[in-house]
Amino acid sequence: MNKRYKVIGMTCTGCQEKVLKSLNALTGVTAKLDKEYVDISSENPVTLDQLNSALQSAGNYQLQEMNSEEKPAVIPPQQRVSPSSVYYCPMECEGEKVYFQQGERCPVCKMYLVPIEEKEEYQNKTQAFSKTNLPESFQQKLGKFYCPMFCEGDKVYDSDTGCPVCHMHLEEITEDLLAGSKDKQHHLHTTSETPGFSKNFMAENAGKYYCPMLCEGDKVYDSNVGCPVCGMDLVKIPGKPGASSEDDTVKILSRKFWAATAFTIPVFILSMGGMFINFPFSHHIQGIIELVLTLPVLFYAGWFLMIRGYRSFVRWNLNMFSLIALGVGAAFIFSIMALFFPGIFPAEMMQEDQLPLYFEAVCVILTLVILGQFMEAKAHQRTGKAIEELMNLSPDEANLIINGEEKKVPLSEVKIGDILRVKPGEKIPVDGKITEGNSAVDESMITGEPIPVEKEIDDKITSGTINGNGTFLMIAEKVGDETLLSKIIEMVNTASRSRAPIQNLADKVSKIFVPAVIVVAILTFIIWWIFGGENRMILALVNAVAVLIVACPCALGLATPMSLMVGIGKGAKNGILIKNAEALELMHKVDVLITDKTGTLTEGKPSLEEIVTHDNGDKSKILKLAASLNQNSEHPLSSAVLQEFKKSGMNFDKTSGFENISGKGVKADINSQIVLLGNESLLQQFNIQVPESLKSAAAEKQSAAKTVSYLSEGNVVLGFLAFSDKIKSSSKRAIEYLQKNGIEIIMMTGDNEHTAEAVARELGIDKFEAQCLPQDKMEAVKKLQKAGKIVAMTGDGINDAPALAQSEVGIAMGTGSDVAIESAEITLVKGDILGVAKSWILSEKLLKNIKQNLFFAFIYNILGIPVAAGLLYPIFGILMSPMIAAAAMSFSSVSVILNSLRLNSASLDENLKQ
Repeated sequence: MNKRYKVIGMTCTGCQEKVLKSLNALTGVTAKLDKEYVDISSENPVTLDQLNSALQSAGNYQLQEMNSEEKPAVIPPQQRVSPSSVYYCPMECEGEKVYFQQGERCPVCKMYLVPIEEKEEYQNKTQAFSKTNLPESFQQKLGKFYCPMFCEGDKVYDSDTGCPVCHMHLEEITEDLLAGSKDKQHHLHTTSETPGFSKNFMAENAGKYYCPMLCEGDKVYDSNVGCPVCGMDLVKIPGKPGASSEDDTVKILSRKFWAATAFTIPVFILSMGGMFINFPFSHHIQGIIELVLTLPVLFYAGWFLMIRGYRSFVRWNLNMFSLIALGVGAAFIFSIMALFFPGIFPAEMMQEDQLPLYFEAVCVILTLVILGQFMEAKAHQRTGKAIEELMNLSPDEANLIINGEEKKVPLSEVKIGDILRVKPGEKIPVDGKITEGNSAVDESMITGEPIPVEKEIDDKITSGTINGNGTFLMIAEKVGDETLLSKIIEMVNTASRSRAPIQNLADKVSKIFVPAVIVVAILTFIIWWIFGGENRMILALVNAVAVLIVACPCALGLATPMSLMVGIGKGAKNGILIKNAEALELMHKVDVLITDKTGTLTEGKPSLEEIVTHDNGDKSKILKLAASLNQNSEHPLSSAVLQEFKKSGMNFDKTSGFENISGKGVKADINSQIVLLGNESLLQQFNIQVPESLKSAAAEKQSAAKTVSYLSEGNVVLGFLAFSDKIKSSSKRAIEYLQKNGIEIIMMTGDNEHTAEAVARELGIDKFEAQCLPQDKMEAVKKLQKAGKIVAMTGDGINDAPALAQSEVGIAMGTGSDVAIESAEITLVKGDILGVAKSWILSEKLLKNIKQNLFFAFIYNILGIPVAAGLLYPIFGILMSPMIAAAAMSFSSVSVILNSLRLNSASLDENLKQ
């Protein structure tokens, strides 16, 4: 039996897994999903009721018989030699799915659909050429334009109007392009190509720009011209280590923002101040002054926004820039006409012989949008800085051993199989293993754990980690882009650009609002043209333009940025530095919080927790001897001992013959006695036996994830010191609050299983993973995102950077590494996870405030559009009164500002107090 059913109730990949699991559990049944359909194959007949009964345990799912007129989602191959009534997407966005209407576009990529019988011909055209095989006909077509996707083969166009098939930006045919020069290799790309962002890629393209949404694959640009497809600002590829990371885009937008602000403030004062101040000049002179001040704002600072808006209309890909261009253009043109040609307007629009001017709306809207673009550019710049920090972890040179002699060579010359010497304090240049010698290696950049790891022959070592006091030889096993450090760099870059951005609310509004306003304006023109009487032409034109002006949402431009600016300031006062405003908006929607352990939930450094003596010995003596031994050591455990010793007020004993015994501990002569401090292997080396009572006490501490160091004087073991990474006092309170509000907590750490379990148990965390590498954390974030979860990640180390960049909300501890801070959107200055709970509360209050602002912004526009269209004229003789228009804009803006300022009085910790 083979039959297809439609599945009702599936909404995500989790649903799909449940449905398949339940159906395949039936004896003899094989189920395969295809979008919203399921194909059932069974050895014996099975009824629909039997199938639906099996689904009841999985959830609210149900199979339905397909209607006779319902076409299957995929047409079998034997039916595809069909008439031209069947169409497919050339990009195969939805696999083999076909469509049945001519002239339609693909719902995913918006390309025109192609008749299925033309599939072979189309593929031959598009595959005939590539970036290394240009059509010969291009030699005679210099100055013409072509589609880099070759959607219509070698067809060329007279101007860059956009490809009529895929809408992509057309490329000009130039001599450099035809010559195939390497610096122009980015002119031709296919959608299957994406930048690797390896160190080699960045070195070759350093200083160039790419679209963060990868609209044109790995295409790079020489300057930030804006993506020709989606309109977003391009992102600069960071330079080489040590080079300046300052992005030209940030500098340009900063310059434009301050220039726009300088001219906008006086325009705003002139326009709105007239309600309260009698200026010593006429309305006409005031208008000319406003015009002069508006020109640099529009044609210098904000002109790039108008160009993007124009492009959005050309391609009919409406977005935030469409709304800006429409409103600003209408307001500016109307104001020019009202200033210099007031006589063409009907008397009904006059008040005290004056016409309204909207230069202040032009300036305010453009300035606010430039501010948003500037903040977005700063966010992209931080990714570049994080990558540079990572690249700086790798040394520039390595000590290569050739025929027994040591030679310093550039890192790029190191090959797999080379023998390298690593000296004390040096960074390990490549991935490999030790062939001779031993040392303690600081692997905190990989594992996040502060205690160095002892490495011996055949132990693996990783590039970028730091050697301790020993010297060893290593064999290179992974070099260049294959090293773990290079892969972390690539993961951070991939994550930062692959994370789906929150679609700006203005974009969503624009796709509906812009066409609606245009339709209303056209209807207004038509109705006034038909029924307008003697001055119907001028009345039709004026009222249509009036609709566009009043519809321009000046307060909408303020609604979100104003709340965000106040919210960001409120966060800063509470030790929450918000570097990405969208992350603050999204924080309240987070479903899962993945948190690192060391430095996030714990202090991030070992502390001396307890001294255990043998036969009730003197603890202060053990502390004094241990501190005297450690006063010349840089080991993290030494720092913990010295910190505790300072509290005692005692003085060091005189030491001599200090020796660091790699992998075991330290030794010195104190008061004519040999004193040892280290693990049991150190004592065994000197034939010293540990008493059984101390052994059992030490084993108990070690089972609770404590680090133990024995101390002996002469041949007698005096006791041991127990070290631990203390849990921060506020961690439990923060975890309980977040769990209470429905956020699932997952702890992922590079530490061992025992330590992870002990910390998770104490904090009440049900899910945890130990011995995690950077890619493990990043993959965990991706897996949760695929399941439809919104993920926040907290961490403080280099090993957390990829996951911080991949998550929707990355939260770094201010006490952590620079790379983690640069990769995150939110930084907690105090390094306290309680700040995560405060961020969640702030986000909740912010979203509520933004929704209130949007109501104030839209209510005046919605009420104003009918007035502008002339709806009140037949009854009251009112045509867009300046009083109504000015009052609407003023009231909406003032309402938004006052409501936003209410955030300053919000409390972020009233629910967190114990």
